[in-house]
Parts: sequence; C-alpha cells; structure tokens
Amino acid sequence: MQLFDKIKTEIVNVTHRSYGTSIDPGLLTVSPTRKDFEGDMTVVIFPLVKLLRKKPQDIGAIIGDHLVSKMPEIDHFNVVQGFVNLSLTSDYWLSFLEKSLAHDEYGKLARNGEKVMIEYSSPNTNKPLHLGHIRNILLGSSCANIMHAAGFEVVKVQVINDRGIAICKSMLAWLKYGGGETPASTGEKGDHLVGKYYVRFEKEFRDEYQEWQQSPKAQEVFESRKKEDQSRDQFFAAYKNEYFNRYSELGNEAREMLQKWEDGDADTIELWSQMNGWVYAGFDQTYERLGVDFDHLYYESETWKLGKSEVLQGLDKNLFFQKDDGSVWVDLSHEDKDEKILLRSDGTSVYITQDIGTAMQRYRDYGIDRMVYVVADEQNYHFQVLFEILNMLDEPYAEGLFHLSYGMVDLPSGKMKSREGTVVDADDLIDDVISEARQVAMEKGDLEDLDESARDEVFFRIGMGALKFFILKVNPGKRMTFDPEASVDMQGQTGPYVQNAYVRIQSVLRKAGSISADFRSCQSFGDTEKHLLTQIFMYPEIVKRSANEYDPSVIANFCYDLAKSYHRFYHDVPILTAESDAARNFRLSLSSMVGTVLENGMNLLGIEMPQRM
Repeated sequence: MQLFDKIKTEIVNVTHRSYGTSIDPGLLTVSPTRKDFEGDMTVVIFPLVKLLRKKPQDIGAIIGDHLVSKMPEIDHFNVVQGFVNLSLTSDYWLSFLEKSLAHDEYGKLARNGEKVMIEYSSPNTNKPLHLGHIRNILLGSSCANIMHAAGFEVVKVQVINDRGIAICKSMLAWLKYGGGETPASTGEKGDHLVGKYYVRFEKEFRDEYQEWQQSPKAQEVFESRKKEDQSRDQFFAAYKNEYFNRYSELGNEAREMLQKWEDGDADTIELWSQMNGWVYAGFDQTYERLGVDFDHLYYESETWKLGKSEVLQGLDKNLFFQKDDGSVWVDLSHEDKDEKILLRSDGTSVYITQDIGTAMQRYRDYGIDRMVYVVADEQNYHFQVLFEILNMLDEPYAEGLFHLSYGMVDLPSGKMKSREGTVVDADDLIDDVISEARQVAMEKGDLEDLDESARDEVFFRIGMGALKFFILKVNPGKRMTFDPEASVDMQGQTGPYVQNAYVRIQSVLRKAGSISADFRSCQSFGDTEKHLLTQIFMYPEIVKRSANEYDPSVIANFCYDLAKSYHRFYHDVPILTAESDAARNFRLSLSSMVGTVLENGMNLLGIEMPQRM
C-alpha cells in the first residue's frame, strides 16, 4: 500500500536524522488500529526500542510529530506503550473512497512476473469424488483465484491417478462381479459405478483374509512373526498389507493385472480405457457444479515412464542404489530420513516415481517459477521426500516447490473410509447443502414472487456459498468437521451470512435509485463508518497476505468481518434518511464499495452472490 510505504519511509528518515541509525523498513509493522484505541493506523515501534536504546514514549513522540508535519494524510497521533496510533484526515478517507469506487476490480494487484502452477483435486479413477476431495478442490481453486488477484500468472492443473494397484482393484472386481453392467444400463453416474466395485473388491478381500486367518499357514505365520504379548487380532490387523502382497489370491490377480497394463496387454488397456472414461464423465459433472476448472490435465499413465527413465538415469549417476532383488532406492539419511523405494523388484514404478516424471513434464510444458501441490497432510512425508529427490536431480524449479498440506474432513457422525463405502460422495453433499438452503429460504418466504427457475438459482448459490465458505474459513492445516445444517445458518460465521450483507446492500441501493458522487462535503463520520473504510482500505493487503500464505481462510474471515461490520452499520446509522444529502451520498457510496469488496472477496473463494435471499 502506498500509504504504508510512505509512513515507513518517513520513519526511516526521522530516526536516521534524530538518532543517526539506519533502520530496515522491514522492521516496521503498520496495521489498522484496534477498536479499543483511538486512531486508524498503528505503527509498532517495539523493534526500535532495543535498536535505538530509547524509551518507546520518546521514540513514538518523535515519529508521530514528524509524520503529522510531513504527511497531509495524517491529522494527529497518540502513543500507547510501543504503539503509535495515527488518525487520518477526513479528506484522505473521502478521497480514498472516491478513487476506490472507480475500480470494479478493487483489490486486484499488478502483475508481478511470476508464474505459479497449482495442482489440486488429482483423484484416483477408482471411486467418485467425496467430501475430502471437495476440501482439496476448493482450496486449490480458491488459491488459484487469490494468487491471480495477487499478481501471479497461474496455471491450474490436476494429475489424474489413472493407473496403479487401486485402479486394478476396481477393474478386477467389475470383471468378476459386474455382469457387464454400465452407466448406460444402470442409469448410474460412471464414477459412482466404478467406485461401487472398488468397495466390492475390498469386501471380497476382507472375507478372503478372514477365512485365511483360520488356516494352518496363518497360524504358522502368527507364531513365527508375532511380537511379545501381541494378540491374534492385533497381529492380523497389522499384517493385512503383507498378506495382500504375499498370500492373497485377489491381491495376486490385481498385481498381475497391473503388470499386464504396464506391458501393454490389449484387453487390459481396453478395459482400463472404458472404465476410466466412465469416471471422467462423472468427474466433469461434479466439477461443473462446483464451478472449478483446469488449464491442463496430466495423466500418470503418461508420465510414469518419464519418471522411471529419470530414476534409471539417477541410478547410473550413483544418486540412487539397487538392492539384491533388483529394486531401486534412494538414501535420504543426509536429510534425517530413511531409504525410499523408487522402482519395485519387478521394474514397476511406485507413486513417487510417477510424481518425479509429472513434475519434470510440467516444467517442460510451462517453465513455472513455483509449483504448489494441494494434498492432505497424510502425505507430508511423501512430499518432503519428493522435493528432496527433485533437488538431488538438480531440477531448476526445486526451490519453488510447496506442499499445501491440509487436514482431513470429518462429519458430525465421524470419520469416512473409502474402502468401506462410508464416504460422503461429493454429489450427495452438494445436494444436501442445496436442500438445506432451500428449506431455510422457503421458511423466510422472501422469494415467493420469483419463478421456479429463479428460485432454484438462488437456492443453488446459497447452498454452494454455504458449502464453500464453511470449508474455506478454516485454516488449511487444521482438521475440520463439516456440518451441512450449520453451514447455512444465517446468523453464524457462514457464507449465507456474508451473502445476506451483500443482498442487503443491493436492496438499499435499489431503494435509493441513482447515487450522487457528491459526498466530499461530508467532513465528519462516525466510528462505524471509519471502521468500514479501514477494512476496505486493508483489502488489497488481505489479498497479498492470503496469497503469500496459501491460505483462503484469510479472505473468508475478512469477508465475514466486513459483513458483520456492515450489518452493524446498517442497524446503527441511518442511510436513506441521513441528516444531509452529503451524508446520504457518502453512506450510499460506502455501502456500494462494501458490496464491491464483498463480491470480489467471495469471488476469490469461488462463491457467487445472489441478488435476493
């Protein structure tokens, strides 16, 4: 912000002149003054106390006197301990509002010359999108919007996990138990149909495992491998994956199918293409409802070979090593990490091999400066390893890699498990929140004059606003519980609460008719109005901070606070019946600007504003 920069420059000048010490402007923090203190902007001078070895009151007085004398924007100041609180002139605020009203895209920053790629969604093609995917998708899409607004060139991508053992499980189950059914024959969305067979595979596998546990071989394994005081249930719960890879008939069939796929077996490839096609069609329908898109799609089925090739080249360069069984590994002990497998003994690749190839291909395609992976915190270690491997391979973008790690999403009823079929499908969840929005809106009875199509559009915007805001208002690093009913609460920290402030503003502006720009003679306004001006003033900084932290909750919580301030302003201050024409014009213009900022901010979250509620 220009005002912040001017304040910092003047403080550097006066401290150098008064104390003979050069100060780094980065030590200075300028932010809105807390409500319980007089002032508009506050300079934190605690860092200067130790540096200048003077009392904070003395430093603050010198800084305040200098700023008042040198900057016409500042009217007066006060010093409270290590804080200098600055009060800006009414003329400055009126000029600021006048200039801001001329910019429909207020808050959008100048281009900074950096290109960032954001990967999000990236589902497996063995099941439909679910609530966990929704958090991923909304975080990625909103981060892309926010970083674009903050001046970055943004490339939105997803990598489709369209190969691997999990995909083969769905394929195998459909072959064994599907009876040839298709989305067309059942009327079922393709991703839901395929997901049903992923769950079926896991059910059949559990049954097979339970039966095997009663066999002499299982008893032999238990006796030879159990830990001291370990029960049979505890042992076999931990042994499940090893059983799958060593003894399971279903596991063996799935692995054989994966090997056939990697060998290019025609029948396997044909089945794989058919079932993936069903899933893609289902995904596209869900993405359209969520209002998200991508600039480029990458497929692991296309990038795994590049990853495998690079791993083999790394082996030749002694960056990696080979074990006696032929598997290839990387030793990360120099990073206080363990060894990580890169290729199995049979030559097939693992997930990290594919990720290596995908990262390399994307840089070749776009030459990005940063690459952001939106992936749940369950994969923290995976990305630490991936980033270190790419660094070892001297990839030019290695320093710009970032894992946007987010916590899992629960429902009030508890955790979800894909393999057991207890997840909440994204489509069902979208339907639920729209239904909740419909019920709340119909109870209010304010939309009865609209036709059915117009009402449905309002219900959709409220429902989607509720879903997106409820998820995005939480810091990504925190685990969260999504409550569909609470998400549409008009009085809570929700999307509909913010949307209602916008709708209220549009109603006021419609009643006012045309708005005169003649408000410069309004030289006095109250604390509520000043607080709204300060929040509007800070919005570009909020966008910058949200982008720097890869955190949409910064925008969401700002929008909520701004909506809350406007609701208070609406109740406490007369707008249409103001005491003078100048005051009326000022308050209408202020309302209009609040509406613009709310709409712009919510748009960054992917939330559309209704005109009625």
